[in-house]
Amino acid sequence: MRILFICPHQVWPPVTGARLRNLHLSAALARRTAVTLMQLRAPGEEVSDSAELRSFERIVTLERERSYTAGKIIRGLLGPEPLPVLNYRSENVARSLRRILLEEPFDAVQLEGLHLLPYLNTVKELPDPPAILIDWHNIESELMRRYAAGEKNWPKKLVARRTAVLLEQAEARLLSGARLHTVASDRERDALLTRSSQSDVRVLPNGVDVSRFARRQQQGERAGAAPSLLFVGSMDYHANIDGVTWFTKQVWPDLHARFPDVTFSIVGREPGPGIRGLASESVRVTGTVEDVLPFYERAFAVIVPLRVGGGTRLKILEAMAAGVPVISTNLGAEGLDVHHERDILLADSPAEIISAFSRLRADERLWSELAENGLQLVRQKYDWESLGEQLYSMHQQQVAVAST
Repeated sequence: MRILFICPHQVWPPVTGARLRNLHLSAALARRTAVTLMQLRAPGEEVSDSAELRSFERIVTLERERSYTAGKIIRGLLGPEPLPVLNYRSENVARSLRRILLEEPFDAVQLEGLHLLPYLNTVKELPDPPAILIDWHNIESELMRRYAAGEKNWPKKLVARRTAVLLEQAEARLLSGARLHTVASDRERDALLTRSSQSDVRVLPNGVDVSRFARRQQQGERAGAAPSLLFVGSMDYHANIDGVTWFTKQVWPDLHARFPDVTFSIVGREPGPGIRGLASESVRVTGTVEDVLPFYERAFAVIVPLRVGGGTRLKILEAMAAGVPVISTNLGAEGLDVHHERDILLADSPAEIISAFSRLRADERLWSELAENGLQLVRQKYDWESLGEQLYSMHQQQVAVAST
């Protein structure tokens, strides 16, 4: 079986949740069958390489057009296509994709997310089109509606509301344009089936490389270590910016006053001035780091204070794989099969978060149970290798149906 796996970004380096999902799913397929990876890069972005990419039969990197140009912004404001999709539309990419599809016979094509909607018809219009699988990283219209609900600036709110409507229309075209779809959670599957009950929508959760994150120290040793609280996430993502800012300003002062020996580390790429301005003697803002694993190894607990956004949280899975207890808002853990007080502590208000941290400090048994149960959960349900096997089986089934 030959698969063309198409991504709207380069998969390496895996500095965002989307790139992590794309990298691990495509690489897992490439370990099982012949996979050509087609990835788009922004103008001027360097073509990246890594030993992690050597399992692919072929890698094609195409430069897309510039995002957020004046013309695209105007068309996004006034036209029928949402700006997040317009940003990835490129006639050069479409021509290159058609040439690749005509040169090599593929049994299946996998498209990663709504941003690749402009290329769906390029695949479908072939004389003998391959089976198509759409992997939905998020339901983008939901994210935009949540953003609009929390936006205080009325012009921005109105633009976000209109964009949400256009995104939902684009999602309807994506949903009707392929037979098989994968989403990251049961909730997202139910949401798409509400829109199109005849669609084949299956859950393929986000995952984690459990073997890489497995902690070298024993959990009992970590429970007595110097207490550090950790947040990991891209700091150019609005949901992370909102959550970290809220936590540092509304929760951290009281938590640190109660536990003055605790430090807080904000680890993530491209923090803006607002995030860098949160740094203090007790708050560290790292910016981009080569490897997050050492930060997990030193952490007493991970905080996920998200209040907006969607999808499932790779940062929670990473923490659990590293054996670190997690304190998260309910929204922050949305989509994951986690249970309060068994493998995670859920807390939404400042008082609830401080209480959860206080319990971890006071109860070594609770700390160890959460760490162990979280690790067992990701081993059983969220390891990338087993998820890759599930995805491979889906492709096999769909190709078999298409050939009958």
